Amino acid sequence: MKVAVFPGSFDPFTKGHESVVVKALKVFDEVIIAIGINTKKQPLFALDKRIQHIESLFSSKFQVITFEGLTVDLCKRIGSDHIIRGLRDVKDFEFEKSIAQMNHVLYPVETIFFLTEIEYAPVNSSIVREIFLNGGDISAFVTNPMILV
Repeated sequence: MKVAVFPGSFDPFTKGHESVVVKALKVFDEVIIAIGINTKKQPLFALDKRIQHIESLFSSKFQVITFEGLTVDLCKRIGSDHIIRGLRDVKDFEFEKSIAQMNHVLYPVETIFFLTEIEYAPVNSSIVREIFLNGGDISAFVTNPMILV
């Protein structure tokens, strides 16, 4: 069974993230959406709301978990040898390529890159959080945003 890990803080899980998972579900038997917990960062949206939100988006072949530490250590623990990453542009690729190469040195894991849909290329969680904090409508960027509040 081919299992892939899609790690991130997902604060919030955007339509770009969603499009990556939809593509990955066509390639892998299961996608584990792994919400990383960073005690040094204060997320905007509560962890339980982020989990509930992601679970509302997909019907099968996925699970949502949380983890602390290195993604490769999570992969070792669950027996996955694939990490999924989404790419919006060349800057994402340069950054993600370096991480993928370092991960491969630490553990024999392959990173699979999926391009986000063109309409989601400018969307990132930081901008979406800023829009939300300033009272803006984030429904163009996040499916079912009311679950998060």
